[in-house]
Amino acid sequence: MSKKIETLQKLTLILLFGILLVYVLVEAREFLYPVFIAVLFAYLLYPVEKKMEEWGFPRILANFLTVILAMAFFVGVLILLYKQLSVFITDFPGMQEKVLNNLDRLQQTIDKKVGGSSPDNEHWLRTQVNDALEFSGNFLKNLLKATTDTLVKFGLMPVYIFLALYYRNKMENFIYRQLPSYKHTRAKQIIDEISDVTKHYMAGVVIVILILCVINSTGLLLIGVEYAILLGILSAFMNFIPYFGTLIGGAIPLLYTFAIQGDPNKALAVLGFFLLVQFTENNILTPNITGGKVNINPLFTILSIILGGMIWGIPGMFVAVPYLGMFKIYCDHTDSLRSWSFLLGTEGTEEHALTLGKIKHALGFGERDSG
Repeated sequence: MSKKIETLQKLTLILLFGILLVYVLVEAREFLYPVFIAVLFAYLLYPVEKKMEEWGFPRILANFLTVILAMAFFVGVLILLYKQLSVFITDFPGMQEKVLNNLDRLQQTIDKKVGGSSPDNEHWLRTQVNDALEFSGNFLKNLLKATTDTLVKFGLMPVYIFLALYYRNKMENFIYRQLPSYKHTRAKQIIDEISDVTKHYMAGVVIVILILCVINSTGLLLIGVEYAILLGILSAFMNFIPYFGTLIGGAIPLLYTFAIQGDPNKALAVLGFFLLVQFTENNILTPNITGGKVNINPLFTILSIILGGMIWGIPGMFVAVPYLGMFKIYCDHTDSLRSWSFLLGTEGTEEHALTLGKIKHALGFGERDSG
């Protein structure tokens, strides 16, 4: 009986710790998520900073130049987006009227198909979408007039990145000082593996997004979508969110083409184009550029993204997968957590995987007559 009580107490403590952890993450989100994002970008910039140190630059100067170059690139992208977004917002009232006219025609068509309309439903669709457009317009204006709080949070990110790069050895030595000497070898192995996986993952994601910026913008220009560059870049940046990024990004130009341009043929072309982009990104770009560095199975990848979104919104969806990957690496090297590593990883389902050999065998191409 005492063993059961001890197990129950242990589970209760774990549950309470989980509840407290989620509470702290939610309450401190405005402080925490810029720090967590900054750490990921510090891993991304680490190879550049390290190369500058190898060239003879002092660490403080190498850090400063690396962060300045990254900020210059980021500001350049923001200026490009700002110019496009400013034109978009200027034209927004006219676009809003186009949407409402297109919706009136759509509702008339629906009413004819279903056998007439009732006074209660006559302008229901127009009212709902008009409210949504009013909200969207106000949101975009508020986005351009970013609050001081938001500017401070993201303005501090370069500082966090600089300090994370500058004090990286100090942080590593701090971990060693918390452990007995016989555990230092394993700790170094974990730290090196986390560093390798995270920097390759972040670099791969950024490269994929830059490629998608070009592909999306070019495709939308060829289709004839207005604001193709703006919509192409915005849809590409959604790929910071694994799995859902391309779908969310594709929905933006699809809704614009259908609701504002009012061209079903272009909308179908956009839909087909982004389905092709989704296939290309999932099967060609990401596997060959990012690779299987963060070795998390799709179930827990999706669950972590949803949970991250519930706690921190879009920043949480972005940071969930790489930090879950770090936790899995720790589990890989901890005997008591090996079962969790197995649960999170992709191994264990090889016999059920759909492979080219199994497809050939099922179609009979792999069979040969013995005679």
